[in-house]
Amino acid sequence: MQCKCVYIFLSFYRKVLNDYILCAVEKKNTEEMNNSTVNFTTPETSTNSTTQSFGPLQILEMCLHSISFVFGLPTHTFVTWFIMTRTASGFALEFFFLNLSVSEIGNCLNSLINLQLFWYSGLSTLKNCLTGLTITGRPLFQCLICVEHYLAVVHPVTFLKYKPLRYRVICCTAAWIITLGSCLSCMFIVSLYIVYLWFLSLQFLLFVSIQLFCLVAVLRALKQSGPGERGRKRKEENNTKRRAFYLILITTATMVIIYVPLTLTALYTILTNLIIQEVWFPSVICYVLAGFVQPVLYLHRTGKLSCLFSP
Repeated sequence: MQCKCVYIFLSFYRKVLNDYILCAVEKKNTEEMNNSTVNFTTPETSTNSTTQSFGPLQILEMCLHSISFVFGLPTHTFVTWFIMTRTASGFALEFFFLNLSVSEIGNCLNSLINLQLFWYSGLSTLKNCLTGLTITGRPLFQCLICVEHYLAVVHPVTFLKYKPLRYRVICCTAAWIITLGSCLSCMFIVSLYIVYLWFLSLQFLLFVSIQLFCLVAVLRALKQSGPGERGRKRKEENNTKRRAFYLILITTATMVIIYVPLTLTALYTILTNLIIQEVWFPSVICYVLAGFVQPVLYLHRTGKLSCLFSP
């Protein structure tokens, strides 16, 4: 009886010991796996500036952000200063373009923050906030400019009715409220990539549709020959209309280059659920570089571009 009790006790003890050894081995293996996972995901090993190497696309992206900041910030700052120092009538006429330039200054600062993110990830929240300024501020103020051109050419009576500065201030105030709302939204939805892409695509489709409708209507109106006096005055009027026609035509092409590739790329990413940097990069290049067209056209139209490059 005693031998049987000893045998049962030893069997139970051996089973407990085996279970303990197995648990210890499993726990050790789990800790080793966790440690290896942490080593691959911690910022110290993944973002160490002394050992990190950049690929070709990352180097091109850094160059693109550098161009946007180095050339964009002085250009838009000069345009902003020039509009603010104009006469009261000139300030009122260019009020939408002034707000667009201020928005573009924010985009240039966002490019600087994107450069810093290659070495320091602490500015990601600020970058997400300014992303709303990039995807909403620029197209929204460009849309207001296109609507203004549409009213001035196609509906001049309505344009004269809403020409005073107070109406432009009301429109720009509403636009800034929408833009700030987009900035706050992007702080939360950028991490949800598909939601962010839907947000971007729907905005671009809406704004581009309005802009293209207004610009095409202006082009059709400018191409039609209107009544006027013959001779030299008629010739001067035709030259003015021709210059305006080419200006609107360039603006229309610019809008297509800025927004259509990026919208198509976002829709392609949503449908395929694949994020391919090689597909995104040409669209981002178009979006950044084509943004220089409007301030250059404005400086050329006001005669300041030749002054800047004159000796």
